[in-house]
Amino acid sequence: MSRRTGSADLPLHGGRVPAWLGQRMTRLGAVMCQAIAIEYGREELLRRLAHPFWFQCFGAVMGMDWHSSGITTSVIGALKRGLAPLSGELGLHVCGGRGRHSRATPAELLAVGERTGVDGAALARTSRLVAKVDSAAVQDGFDLYLHAFIVADDGRWVVVQQGMHGARKQARRYHWLSEGLESFVDAPHAAIDGPGQGRIVNLADRRAAASREAQVGLLRELGPARLVREFGRIAPPASRAAPAGATGDLFAAAAPEEADAMQPHLALPDHHDVRADDVVLRRLHGNLAAAAACGPGDFAELLQVPGVGARTVRALALVAEVLHGAPCRFTDPARFSLAHGGKDRHPFPVPTRVFDRTLDVLKTAVGQARLGQAETLAAIRRLDAQARRLEATARGPSLDALLAEERRQSHRYGGCSVFGWEPAPVTADGQARRGAR
Repeated sequence: MSRRTGSADLPLHGGRVPAWLGQRMTRLGAVMCQAIAIEYGREELLRRLAHPFWFQCFGAVMGMDWHSSGITTSVIGALKRGLAPLSGELGLHVCGGRGRHSRATPAELLAVGERTGVDGAALARTSRLVAKVDSAAVQDGFDLYLHAFIVADDGRWVVVQQGMHGARKQARRYHWLSEGLESFVDAPHAAIDGPGQGRIVNLADRRAAASREAQVGLLRELGPARLVREFGRIAPPASRAAPAGATGDLFAAAAPEEADAMQPHLALPDHHDVRADDVVLRRLHGNLAAAAACGPGDFAELLQVPGVGARTVRALALVAEVLHGAPCRFTDPARFSLAHGGKDRHPFPVPTRVFDRTLDVLKTAVGQARLGQAETLAAIRRLDAQARRLEATARGPSLDALLAEERRQSHRYGGCSVFGWEPAPVTADGQARRGAR
């Protein structure tokens, strides 16, 4: 069966990504996907996109709101724009999206099939079936509004879907992975992300096999019209509703081994600000110590990218972890927002100059690797390894102190948010301080 990788609670947020951030997300998402494909292969990139924890951290390091359901929409949009020109090189195609774009998925998959030779019609049927399973077979109160289908030239694919519960202002994200998939109706999900709502009806669970067979049998035996009449006859009136605490759950008697196999649950809070409880501080101190140990001058000389300073190296340490980190290290998405901030000024305004330098470094590294010169990508990989080695002993500032300093320096870093550019602080002599990297 396909692998389950965990779940997460996502507050439902509206709004749009401003153009200045959307363009940067597109470029950063594309170059990071290139780096992963070069280092680990296309199949590994698909596996990561099917991992809900990694997906959330990927969006957080790109400057989106770290805990928001909007990460799903913005990351899919960025990848669709950024990977389209690279489809020939990477052999990856992003179809679908939000709203009307989701309804265009089958047609887009047919077009991919015509270009690449994969069975586009079969992929289109898969797209419809996946959407039907998450909208009908899994009855959890969330209405699907986003459906993205990422397919490789060899036919392997990942589906990312998201549903909303407007009354509760919550979202649930579903991940599908074709690798190891044996059945669309027997525990097919790679993961389901979303707020716990108590017991739900999940007819795609393997324990519901008998229920699925019984439903089909009843439909054949009685027919739709008679089945509706019989249901109306036996349905209990409101006065005979189940007592409080009764669930009537089809799957309550789960086998002990299934309970033991429960994956970690990532609960993302409603608050926008990044708090100490949202970050694994020892990992953050490891990131900071690795950046300091490299030395800005030496690192800039190694990467041959002018203008790279200490702040950019700090961002690169977090980006490096998204590129190379083990799955267990993505339980605190808030930490990755400390690379490039967030569009709503949480944890701080997006430092656009730092963001652009990060892009320069990664573009240089990927460009050199494509020419057979892998030293730059190897240096970024060592930066991540250094962070892991140092986190056991590293010490550093408190999160509050780090965020306060970042906000003080925001104008110097080209800080920007949906509220506009950060103003320059005025010094004692009335002069504005200049920018830095």
